[in-house]
Amino acid sequence: MDVRDQDDVWQGSDEVTAPSERPLRADARRNRERLLRSAVLAFSRDGTDASLEGIAKDAGVGIGTLYRHFPSRDELVEAAYRNELARLCDAAGELLVAHPADQALRRWMDHFIDYMTTKREMADALTAVIASGRNPYSTSRARMTAAVDDLLGAGVRADLLRGDVQPVDVLLTLSGIAMTAGQPDQREQAGRMLDLLVDGLRFRPS
Repeated sequence: MDVRDQDDVWQGSDEVTAPSERPLRADARRNRERLLRSAVLAFSRDGTDASLEGIAKDAGVGIGTLYRHFPSRDELVEAAYRNELARLCDAAGELLVAHPADQALRRWMDHFIDYMTTKREMADALTAVIASGRNPYSTSRARMTAAVDDLLGAGVRADLLRGDVQPVDVLLTLSGIAMTAGQPDQREQAGRMLDLLVDGLRFRPS
């Protein structure tokens, strides 16, 4: 197993280094979101050979628009990865609104496997970013830990999940599942393993 397949849970620091930015106009925000989606697809498929012109075309914008948002290839790769991380972590709150906490946790685990698949597919592009001195993983551990903590906390308050579980232990277990059963043709097996994990986290009164 390539060391790059290991999850961000134990990589990098938790320091937030991104500078504050002015809010984007609605049209600029839509362009940025389309560019990030196209970038994830391109870097997952083509790695470091992905064409920036092709990404811009796929997003329906000009190359100048891409460079206004992301002045360099490394910045685009890092932003695309961080956007996937944000989608994963933001899903925790959205799922808790729509589902009981134990079901929300189980559904979030599916999102985690999707995130890990994307990260693995982007490994070559991310490795090039790291080699340039950037750290796309700087906030990953803290953000994912907070998301799992929110899910577990909601489950404890609802008497659905155990209260003696550490969020980082859940993340490390999920990482193990993603590494052993994270391929697209293994999703059924991964689902069974995730079901077992959630069942072990459920609260059972003595």
